[in-house]
Amino acid sequence: MIWLPLALLSAFAWATADYLTKRWFSSLSPWEMAVLRLLWCLPFLWPLLFLAPSRTVEPGFWGAVFKLLPAEVAATALYMAAIRSSPLSLTLPFLSFTPLFLTLTGLLILGELPSPWGSVGIGLVVLGGYLLNVGGGIFGPVRAVLSERGSWMMLLVAVLYAFTSAMGKYAILRSHPLFFGPVYVTLLTAAMALPLFYSGRMRRVFGNPLKALAVGGAMAAMFVSHYVAISMVEAAYMISVKRTSPLFGVLYGGLFLGEEEMGKRLFATSLMVAGVLVIGLAG
Repeated sequence: MIWLPLALLSAFAWATADYLTKRWFSSLSPWEMAVLRLLWCLPFLWPLLFLAPSRTVEPGFWGAVFKLLPAEVAATALYMAAIRSSPLSLTLPFLSFTPLFLTLTGLLILGELPSPWGSVGIGLVVLGGYLLNVGGGIFGPVRAVLSERGSWMMLLVAVLYAFTSAMGKYAILRSHPLFFGPVYVTLLTAAMALPLFYSGRMRRVFGNPLKALAVGGAMAAMFVSHYVAISMVEAAYMISVKRTSPLFGVLYGGLFLGEEEMGKRLFATSLMVAGVLVIGLAG
């Protein structure tokens, strides 16, 4: 059961990185934010290479890594395009569908299939995550898939994240989490930074190193806890628990950013917590 607190730590660290990024670096473009978060977590990740029990990899590792990279970059680009072209209330709810799609990619790539009770827990987390982000009519985002460009783009992002989660675990099982993390995030950072480097905007991610290190520390904690947790349990379970990061985001928003409507989100929050409890018992 150690995977469960690690998955919750991953969710909390992700929400913390989101909060700090929004508070300190809201003047950056979404792509610049993404590169900053990756780049400044590397000083925390690189030392882990020396702690990895083994730095050898099994066949299939590098093939998985080079399938992951374009999918991750494409997901980031689509995510940014989605939130720019459509309202958040019509796009963000679809990210909650990642664990649902992961039940299929996990079966195809890893041979994993959640138990009946595990599937119930995943369903509760997906429904709670959807309701937590939805605005206006409950079926607004679903109807918007036919008319809003950003809605179907975010649905595609959820599919890509389901693929990268399963393929990431495939690579981890052929190496070690403490080896995969530094290597993969370094390669991903290089791929993401290229557009900024060639456009002359790379210097913007170096503007406030101390605050950037704080964001990077939270991201490093997220990556490490994610990779260790997902190596211990079915990927769909771990990602479902990690998708509770909006719960911590709601708390940060209400306590420190003055965001409202926390009461309206209580039902959705309760569903997600119930889902985590069911998954914890099933896993």
